[in-house]
Amino acid sequence: MAHPDEASEAAVIPDAIERTIVINAPVERVWSVLTEPTFLGRWFGNGEAVKIDLQPGGLLVFDHGVHGVIPARIETVEPPRVFSWWWSQGAAGEEPDDINATLVEFTLTGDDSPGCTRLTMIESGFARLGLPADEVSERHRANSGNWPGKLDQLRAGCEQTGA
Repeated sequence: MAHPDEASEAAVIPDAIERTIVINAPVERVWSVLTEPTFLGRWFGNGEAVKIDLQPGGLLVFDHGVHGVIPARIETVEPPRVFSWWWSQGAAGEEPDDINATLVEFTLTGDDSPGCTRLTMIESGFARLGLPADEVSERHRANSGNWPGKLDQLRAGCEQTGA
């Protein structure tokens, strides 16, 4: 039997990932890159336009190449400030549901610098996933490692002129 302290440490699963970046582009531009099929597929997929029904309850489908097709269910669309979706942490192609999905939420606000946007991304719900604790920890670790690069791609897409 595990020592009580060991058991409680093993049971602690990080629930969220939070990243904030400043983008040298106005909020409206960032919203476009974040939600338009071509731009969304470029920064968050395999380069192909995503399938998106941009409304609460709508379907968003990413093609992540070697990682497969990942369907997501849109939760919030409040232009140009808040966009969120639920996506499965299970097998590729698996629809998000109450026990397999995390919520990815983007919040856009003006920054102190004129013409800049502060984007905060929070992916939450890891602690409630119906997966073994070691799998949940691995998903959290992998997603934590991937978000900085994805957000850098988003920033680059937003800051390109004429894109």
